[in-house]
Amino acid sequence: MPLVVYILGLTIFSLTTSEFMIAGMMLSLTRAFGVSITEIGYLISLYAGGMVIGGPLLTTFLLKLRVPNKQALLWLVTAYAVAQAIAASATSYEVMAVARVATGVAGSACFGVALAICAELVSPNERGRAASIVIGGLMLATVLGVPMATIVDQHLGWRATFWLVFALTVFCGLIVSVLVPKSSHQQAVSLDAELAEFKNPHLWAAYTTSALIIGATFAAFAYFAPILTEVTGFTAAAIPWLLGLYGLANVIGNSIVGRYADRYTMPIMLLGLTLLSAALILLALLAHSALFTVALIIVIGLVGIPMNPAMITRVMRTAAHPGPLVNTVHTSVINIGLAVGSWVGGLGISAGYGLRSPLWVGVILAVMGLISLLPYLRRDFQALPVGE
Repeated sequence: MPLVVYILGLTIFSLTTSEFMIAGMMLSLTRAFGVSITEIGYLISLYAGGMVIGGPLLTTFLLKLRVPNKQALLWLVTAYAVAQAIAASATSYEVMAVARVATGVAGSACFGVALAICAELVSPNERGRAASIVIGGLMLATVLGVPMATIVDQHLGWRATFWLVFALTVFCGLIVSVLVPKSSHQQAVSLDAELAEFKNPHLWAAYTTSALIIGATFAAFAYFAPILTEVTGFTAAAIPWLLGLYGLANVIGNSIVGRYADRYTMPIMLLGLTLLSAALILLALLAHSALFTVALIIVIGLVGIPMNPAMITRVMRTAAHPGPLVNTVHTSVINIGLAVGSWVGGLGISAGYGLRSPLWVGVILAVMGLISLLPYLRRDFQALPVGE
């Protein structure tokens, strides 16, 4: 696997640490801005909203200008760093909210361009594995980035956490500028050709399943911290370690799925959604038990986000031209699920249904994901390597 694929994974790590770290900083941000836990949870949804709407528009603009992929990635990383600096300096909830939207816009386009570069560098039969390495940056963000951000927040304050991510983003931009090669055929796919992909209903079916998988996972993950402290009874000091355990499960699951995603795309998604549904149901019923809660969080970590390589492989196989726009829209649609999961879970808490209500929201979304797979389970080509 080319070294540059790992560099792209490091870049995604820096971006997604910022996206997810809100989950471990809810109490600090609640005190800092004088708002409710639900409103802090909306900061995750706002980031996702920026990814959903702004990412595809920005990517389309870059394609129309025929900006080379490497140059586009550098511009996007720079924009992300600027927005992160604004978030670190925020003195009000409103400024923080705007900064989260801006980072979401840049982050979504970064995902799309990074995956497009990744697809150019490897053969079609290796795209699932390569994608798992790039998305591995996302997994490491949960196992290393989020716990470290939570620890920094608890000892140095939330602003120090944001500035640390800013520095890491700048560092990644410098690495990309030196080591990522220029593509020899990056303009082979025109904007018109990419836009034509969206007439394919099977592509939208793949997008929908991805959104439901991530939505189900984040309906739970966004509220892990208050559930673990208020329902299960863990101390605030234990949260970084529990989030780290969840992240470690993400890394392990991603490594396993990435190895087999090219060959067993649909079976992986079917099994993953089944296990995710069962784990969320059991966690909603047994969240008062520390032992069962930890075990079920590990299961959710193994089968939720780690389905990403299979999801990406399915999209790249379904699309004739899996370029930046196809990948960015995939990222955006996924984040519709993320935003809806986090938002509806928060509504359940606000409506008085308790801190377990986001888990039941996750169950509903996971079951819907299973239903969305049913029309495709007999299509053998989606479980076979490319070319068979």
